[in-house]
Amino acid sequence: MRIATRSSLLALTQSGQVADALGGADLVEVTGDDAPGDKERFVRGVETALISGQAELGVHSAKDLPGQMTPGLSIACVPKREDPRDAWIGLGESIAGLPQGARVGTVSLRRRAQLLAIRPDLRPVELRGNVDTRLRKLKEGRVDGIVLAMAGLKRLGLESEAAFAIPLEEMTPAAGQGCLVVQSKSGREAEAGAINDIASEAALLAERASVVALGADCSSPVGIHARHVEGRLLVDGFVGLADGSHWVRDRVEGDPAHPEEVGRELARRMNLAGAADILERSSQPAPLT
Repeated sequence: MRIATRSSLLALTQSGQVADALGGADLVEVTGDDAPGDKERFVRGVETALISGQAELGVHSAKDLPGQMTPGLSIACVPKREDPRDAWIGLGESIAGLPQGARVGTVSLRRRAQLLAIRPDLRPVELRGNVDTRLRKLKEGRVDGIVLAMAGLKRLGLESEAAFAIPLEEMTPAAGQGCLVVQSKSGREAEAGAINDIASEAALLAERASVVALGADCSSPVGIHARHVEGRLLVDGFVGLADGSHWVRDRVEGDPAHPEEVGRELARRMNLAGAADILERSSQPAPLT
């Protein structure tokens, strides 16, 4: 078995975990289009390897995977989800307790919108690079804090770097955050089915359905998070302007056996509340400082 993966440390770590869960597999490192600001570049190289036959499976961070699946490819499985929350790295014990005017390193419009909705005084600063690069820039004093996915920190053994995990009530994660997707050619899904986690898969399907129904993508200021509570599927959503001035939040619950229907219902309600207008306005966000 061959697994296609990006060559970053996090991607290799995640793919190695999948390989171990499957009882062993060879990792095939791939490269892709590195166009700045294009999150879908993260998946192109892996998908090309699958289509060309260089690998049987590919591993993605689910939040990077576009809502519309590439023709001929399918989600083979979704392993058990890691912590979906965002993490604050820097001084402070809560968003409310951050220093006045603190500089926050992030390029995520979703994180920026939610932080400024809570604390309009915060100063977002554009900060790119992998986890190690961002941590180094924080230590150099370029920013007062950064926000990263807790799942990535845990998979890299760096969870101790986090000052605190941001509660889901304050920051709705990106759709798929904390989830991995194992992808295959259509018809070959069974090769990874043994490590599928049904609850994680249902949550991810609901989240992806919401994003598609909203007409959003992985760069939009949109947070969607689904979880199972007492036999029901709860899905929370956030859509907001990058400056934190306008936003819509909502929650729906439904049958976990029909997750995509629940996800689409959330999007329908949010669009009625103004989410579509906010997304249209967010297509030209205010520049980062």
